[in-house]
Amino acid sequence: MGLLERCQELFNTSNLYEVLGINTEATETEVRRSYYKVSLKVHPDRAPEDPLATEKFQVLGKLYAVLSDKEQRAVYDEQGVVDEESDVLSQDRCWEDYWRLLFPKITVQDILEFEKKYKGSDEEREDVIKLYVQHQGNMDAITASALCCSQEDEPRLCSIIQAAIESGDVEAFPAFTRESDKKKKARRKRADRERQEAEEMQKEMGLGDQDDSLVMMLQQRQKSREQNFNGFLSDLEAKYAKKSGKSQKAKRGKK
Repeated sequence: MGLLERCQELFNTSNLYEVLGINTEATETEVRRSYYKVSLKVHPDRAPEDPLATEKFQVLGKLYAVLSDKEQRAVYDEQGVVDEESDVLSQDRCWEDYWRLLFPKITVQDILEFEKKYKGSDEEREDVIKLYVQHQGNMDAITASALCCSQEDEPRLCSIIQAAIESGDVEAFPAFTRESDKKKKARRKRADRERQEAEEMQKEMGLGDQDDSLVMMLQQRQKSREQNFNGFLSDLEAKYAKKSGKSQKAKRGKK
């Protein structure tokens, strides 16, 4: 059974883009990020209750291999077919190793270095503005979804948004401009509680600042947010993981 047929059987669509939840205009980065997020949900180690998890994971690997190869993607976009005999879809490939190569483990040090570069950058500003528009000014949702965001960062995020409003770049949503003090205090209280829980866990586990197990402590801190710590790692890994190198070229001839 070919890749398209397997997608239909396992994901109820033979459209490779629909499986990843993206459109045909998606950039390489967007394809990569979506592949990571979807494959993470069906990873055999993370979805042991799904008897088809291994098959889904392998099919997603092949799907990504096609869409990440310029020649294969062009053929698929133009003709709606996949060259099943291409090197890209080699049956000898270990798709778990392929996935690990694309998305190496993110360490605490990686997170700290990313946070240092990200905060105050143009990239952060763009992300915050997108979240502001997406959530129509709801600061609860914005702070829950923003990368590297803590209670101390909220005034800075508000300044970014306010500047964008004053410059006319975005609409002034009432949820932001008229947010009540009661709601602000509730958010601050929730953040303080999360921080206290994190500190207590850190003491109980005897964690050091650079200990890899600090990830567990951070996860506790983020557990009540809409976008949990695993979601943060997903974005971070999918966006900044090292590339595995040049993709193999599709074979033009048939065996």
